[in-house]
Amino acid sequence: MSDEEFRLIRDLVYNHCGMFFAPDAKYLLEKRLSSRLAFHNLASYKDYYLLLKYDIRKDQEMSDLMDVLTTNETYFFREAFQLKAFTDEIIPEIVEAKLKKGDRSLRIWSAGCSTGEEPYTIAMLLLENSMLKGWRIEIIGTDISHRVLQQARKGVYGKSSFRATDAAYVGRYFEEQEGGSYRLSDNLRELVTISQLNLFDQNRLALLGRMDIIFCRNVIIYFDQLAKKKVVETFCQSLYPGGFLLLGHSESLMNITTLFTLRHLKNDMVYQKPLTAGGGL
Repeated sequence: MSDEEFRLIRDLVYNHCGMFFAPDAKYLLEKRLSSRLAFHNLASYKDYYLLLKYDIRKDQEMSDLMDVLTTNETYFFREAFQLKAFTDEIIPEIVEAKLKKGDRSLRIWSAGCSTGEEPYTIAMLLLENSMLKGWRIEIIGTDISHRVLQQARKGVYGKSSFRATDAAYVGRYFEEQEGGSYRLSDNLRELVTISQLNLFDQNRLALLGRMDIIFCRNVIIYFDQLAKKKVVETFCQSLYPGGFLLLGHSESLMNITTLFTLRHLKNDMVYQKPLTAGGGL
């Protein structure tokens, strides 16, 4: 892959979804794209760029390319300290505020849900919470990769997905299959909607409606500063006033936006959309 081919393809990917490849990632991009060149029997990366840019198959190929480029390492009950903040501190605060308004609904978005472990973990935690009995709960899991979403919809997982899961949860919410895999229960599946979504697609994002909580863990690390700002501002628009944004443990909004207040809870630090305009940080 020449430097020019790298820049052309990198910029195309960036404009599509915000994923940024620095110059030192040229080899990584070349290696991941080599299978797509072989699939289409193309002689050069320039030919592949022209396919992505002008070919009648460009939309489908961009979708297939996202499957190749995205990393999807995840498991149930990941980042336990944050989940404890979610169940013990955030949910009670939201429940109290909503009951004062006579509202018994809860909407949560798992942005970058990969193979589904995160939204289904959220569903298990909410089903265990007696405060939410009789509430209308909606959990939406989205990802840009069609490949991982197929597995999320299937709801069948191997043992590696349960590396941090208490056996009691497995017994209550999964059924063991032949071969040692586990299928999640219907009552869990009913709470979660899985759909494909590019975080740069403003029209589709507008259709999601407002959320009480957004999980976006280990997603914006793949974006440059400008793309992070764009996506985080979209999250702010998507949250109700007082809503929460939960990022990965290595992610921060420092030098990105002042739209959120940083909350120091007992179990973790999280971001909250202020109740009034003006922002926090």
